[in-house]
Amino acid sequence: MKIYTKTGDKGQTALYGGTRVSKASARVEAYGTIDELNSFIGVAKSEITDEQVLSQLKKIQFDLFTVGSESATPTDKLTMANGKSRLALEISEKEIEELELWMDEIERGLQPLQYFILPGGGKSATSLHVCRTVCRRAERSLVFLNETEEIRPELLKYLNRLSDYLFVLARHASKLANEPEEYWNPNDR
Repeated sequence: MKIYTKTGDKGQTALYGGTRVSKASARVEAYGTIDELNSFIGVAKSEITDEQVLSQLKKIQFDLFTVGSESATPTDKLTMANGKSRLALEISEKEIEELELWMDEIERGLQPLQYFILPGGGKSATSLHVCRTVCRRAERSLVFLNETEEIRPELLKYLNRLSDYLFVLARHASKLANEPEEYWNPNDR
């Protein structure tokens, strides 16, 4: 099987379920940004040595494929004619709660926030801050899509929680690397 199909040469692509749309559609933008986030998480993983964190990030990458597959499926195609779900997996409250649990564990070892933090703190922390900002863009893309085509609220909740997790994890990575956090303190100007 060849990787190229030539079916997208005129700016169209097929969504999961067969519907063809412009590659500039809100849905394609959303799942494309989720894919970009997944790739940036792969970059961040290359800078991390902590096995527990790597395991969490691998699980997140798996979950992002789940979010992406649902984002690539129009709501009316989620259920097939025989009544079965088109998708093998969906993001649920379980995955959202898992992110919250991981954040709570990490935050116990961090100093309370007093100011905004400037992105930085070593290579792994900086990579995680980039992931956080791409995650926020993915979330905005899904919100935009949801204004015209309904999506399940769990997808938005998951990305919202994931960006928080990535922020906490970036702070944790700075601490592990003995890199000081730099603050945006308006009084220091």
